[in-house]
Amino acid sequence: MSNTTSENISNAALTNKPFRSVSKVQMITLVGVFAAISTILMFFEMPLPFMPPFLKVDLSGVPILIMGFMYGPIPAIYVTVIKDIVHMFSSQTGCVGELADIIVLSSFAVVSSLIFRRNRSTKGVVLSVLAGAATITVVGSLANKFMLIPFYSKVMPLQAIIDACSAVNPMINSLNAYVIFGAAPFNLIKGLILSAMTLLLYRKMSSFINSRIF
Repeated sequence: MSNTTSENISNAALTNKPFRSVSKVQMITLVGVFAAISTILMFFEMPLPFMPPFLKVDLSGVPILIMGFMYGPIPAIYVTVIKDIVHMFSSQTGCVGELADIIVLSSFAVVSSLIFRRNRSTKGVVLSVLAGAATITVVGSLANKFMLIPFYSKVMPLQAIIDACSAVNPMINSLNAYVIFGAAPFNLIKGLILSAMTLLLYRKMSSFINSRIF
């Protein structure tokens, strides 16, 4: 038995978690399958009322969160990166939007999976996704201010961007107002939508998900 396998068994015993061995080939296959599902879901975007028109919600984060629940944050990050690399080929933001998405969804996956794997229950899911939603509210707001808006301002005057946002939300009249009244609530709503969908899916698949935890 390899040292890695022995360490995994020991860690499983110490944490009272069932040990389930996953080979490298199996993990690559799982990452590929979840990345494919997430990639497809990302194509189905929807705008939110009273939000800047370039901020849209999709459900690609749901498979990422489920992957994190079952196999931890690192495979979930792999899924996120692969999904966004695929979408970079058709990016309308010079890949800046995809890079921001990697940061936002990876932070969601890391926080939620670490919390859930300490409390594998419906309550654990609720706590983990709510913590994740709070995390991406902050991370997403910072990504918008320091990544997305600086990119858009290179192809469109900043004031024109603010005016476009103000047309749907009069409270947005400056960059800081955009972050507070645009980016922050958008990412909070996005986090809550992903949380709700993940919770619904977990309640349908809890036995399967818990049996696959590695």
